[in-house]
Amino acid sequence: MINRRIFIKSGVLAGMGLLASDLAFSMDPEHLNLYGKRVGIIGLDTSHSTAFAKLLNTTDTDEYKGYKVTAAYPYGSRTIESSYNRIPGYIDEVKKYNVEIVDSIEALLKKTDVILLETNDGRLHMEQALPVFKAGKRVFIDKPVAASLADAIRIYRAAADMNVPVFSASSLRYMSNIDKILNEDAVGKVLGAHSFSPCTLEATHPDLFWYGIHGVEALFTVMGPDCKTVTRIHTTDTDLVTGIWPDSRIGSFRGLRKGKTGYGGHVFGEKGIMTLGDYNGYIPLLRDIISFFETGIVPVTPEETLAIFKFMEAADESKRRNGAPVSTDEIWYTANKNVKKTG
Repeated sequence: MINRRIFIKSGVLAGMGLLASDLAFSMDPEHLNLYGKRVGIIGLDTSHSTAFAKLLNTTDTDEYKGYKVTAAYPYGSRTIESSYNRIPGYIDEVKKYNVEIVDSIEALLKKTDVILLETNDGRLHMEQALPVFKAGKRVFIDKPVAASLADAIRIYRAAADMNVPVFSASSLRYMSNIDKILNEDAVGKVLGAHSFSPCTLEATHPDLFWYGIHGVEALFTVMGPDCKTVTRIHTTDTDLVTGIWPDSRIGSFRGLRKGKTGYGGHVFGEKGIMTLGDYNGYIPLLRDIISFFETGIVPVTPEETLAIFKFMEAADESKRRNGAPVSTDEIWYTANKNVKKTG
């Protein structure tokens, strides 16, 4: 079984809509012990923000251990139209859940204990994460953790240097059959896999970073982080990205841009073949986020997330080389060289 729960330590990276009045009692600080449980959101330009706020602030059970979203800073992308056009509507939406809107990250940090960094634009994550790290607050950074492998390395190194736990994940990591596959009680050792998901492109981000990352993360969840070479076939409507793992294991991702789209895939094992199962929505991810806020234990290691980013950047490089295989070691070396050069 793959152990996905470790502490971040310094140096680890070396090498439902209810009205506000309906929530008055549950949000009353005298009713809830909010010390350490006040959640702040950075970025109201993605549906993830409203989904998390709704789940946390309208659930009356102990499922989320008393964590509530109490404040949000809306920005967020200011340059990607499909993102910034959502902000006014999402401000109105989260206000229904008694979420205070603030005008800066600094103001947000004074009013909250833990952070959901939800800004859709990965280019902003380094800038927005640094004050959170400096404040010593645990933070979940939504996909993509950055808009380049080099910036992802910078983010994780900064978090490790300041000894602040941080993780990033896609909700596709929690498809319904994945736990069975990881426990090896269904198919045995995983010999190969393929996954598929929508793969819309955004000019400001490497191709797979914007949406294809969902299917790529599902693939890596069952295959593990050790992909060695990547080959990509690209057309206007489809991407097919194939990786080779140790022991000659092959994993592939199919990115969909035309026709019926969805999420899925298969795993090929020593004892059987199994689908990845159904997409389970945001709840399984949110449970892991809340457990992380409570314990500081990350459910997805920095190494695994960085391996996903090596794969995605290698896919772009393979596209530039007309489908030639690209070593992930080459991509890692180039990214680290860029980190050292620019600081």
